[in-house]
Amino acid sequence: MLYWALIFFILAIVAGVFGFGGIAAASASIAQILFFIFIAVFVVSLIAHLVTGRRPPLV
Repeated sequence: MLYWALIFFILAIVAGVFGFGGIAAASASIAQILFFIFIAVFVVSLIAHLVTGRRPPLV
């Protein structure tokens, strides 16, 4: 998820440089939403790890 946030952030920067303001704003908003979702999932995972003391299974 952090990867996709970074992709949309880079897309927003490139679109902004070339003058596509609408696309840049939309991409920046998507990147911001994905970043905050990532932070929320990370915090929940961290709290679950601290409470249970177990490691999450690796896929």
